[in-house]
Amino acid sequence: MSNLPDLLIAGLATGAIYALIAVGFTLLWQTSQTINFAQGEFVMLPAFLMLAAMHAGAPFWLAVVLGIVLSLVLLGLGFKLLLVDPMLRHGVLPLAIATMALAIGMKEAVKQFFSAEASPFPSIIPAGDINVLGHVMSLQSVGVLVLAIVVVFGLTALLNRTSIGHQMQATAQNPTVARIIGVPVERMILLTFLINAFLVAIASLLITPIYLAKFSSGEVLGQAAFIAAIVGGFNQVRGAIAGGLLIGVVDNLAAAYISTQYRAAVPMILLIVIILFRPQGLLGRAEERTV
Repeated sequence: MSNLPDLLIAGLATGAIYALIAVGFTLLWQTSQTINFAQGEFVMLPAFLMLAAMHAGAPFWLAVVLGIVLSLVLLGLGFKLLLVDPMLRHGVLPLAIATMALAIGMKEAVKQFFSAEASPFPSIIPAGDINVLGHVMSLQSVGVLVLAIVVVFGLTALLNRTSIGHQMQATAQNPTVARIIGVPVERMILLTFLINAFLVAIASLLITPIYLAKFSSGEVLGQAAFIAAIVGGFNQVRGAIAGGLLIGVVDNLAAAYISTQYRAAVPMILLIVIILFRPQGLLGRAEERTV
């Protein structure tokens, strides 16, 4: 048990990244009834965009900026205009199937045009250890946790303390009434897609140095974040955050104290238990929707 604090910090760091991805799931569902099954691939792609920029001669900081900007254009604006808007008029199920196809297409495209091999990725956090309350911990884990928490708090402040955030929440709760009171609903929905693109780009920047840039990494990340969103509450941002942190810690402890072979089964068991006893998630609210 002597390494329990290290495991908890590492689990929280990974969980904070899951939370960033899960919040994107939640925001898209709340505002536009979009379930993006390519969310994991959305996290995978920015890292390869940044690597491509660095291979072209750009310094790391410029590659990061270009990767985030391209993510906003491709995974935010492009995703909404070219896929969601045309497909959503046919219903949620066709859109869900389309995002599954998009996930496969993105994965194969990266495999074909970049590399099928895992590539190292530089970290914005220097390597080394740090002493926290008498425990030596990885500086990278602590740094990832801190940066992810800063992004999450920034997002919650935007949603809860600004006019734009209130308009986004009004759009999510009842778009018809929001239009009546003058909220630019379409603009708020587009902003949600851009925020999701920003979140996945940051998640990619934080997690890729740990797990390397791999064309297949989106499968694991997308599944973990989707489970986190459901466990915490798919219709609550705070639920997605709590679910991400919980899944990260549970997954890390399971790998340490149970088995690395069965670590993926533990979050699934947790998901089944939550669905059986609290279908709306730990912090979610029960609701009825006409789909």
